[in-house]
Amino acid sequence: QVQLMESGGGWVQPGGSLRLSCAATGTIFNIDAMNWYRQAPGKERELVAGWRYGGDTNCDDSVKGRFTISRDNGKNTVDLQLNNLEPEDTGVYYCNLRTPGGRNFWGQGTQVTVSS
Repeated sequence: QVQLMESGGGWVQPGGSLRLSCAATGTIFNIDAMNWYRQAPGKERELVAGWRYGGDTNCDDSVKGRFTISRDNGKNTVDLQLNNLEPEDTGVYYCNLRTPGGRNFWGQGTQVTVSS
C-alpha cells in the first residue's frame, strides 16, 4: 500500500510564493507518474503539474511560468514550487501517484489560500 503526505500549504497574499511537498511511503514497486492536482471551491479537481517516469514534466497552461514541479528520486518526494500566486490559485492541492498498471493513490490534500 502507498501513502502520500502533502505539506506546505497555507495563506499567502497575491504575488507571494509557497512550496508544496509530497512524500510517498509504503510499498512502491514502480511509478508511472506523480502529479499535483487542485480543486477550487465549487469546481472539479484539475491537473496542475505532472512528473513522468523518465523525467518529463509538464504544467497546465494556467500555471506555466509560475509553478515548477520537481522530484527527488532518492527521497521519493515530489515538490511543487508556486510563485506569483493569484487568487484563482486558491484551492486544495492533492498529490497523486499513478502506477504503470493505472492504479491511482491520493494524498489528503493541503489548502492553499491566496487573498489580500
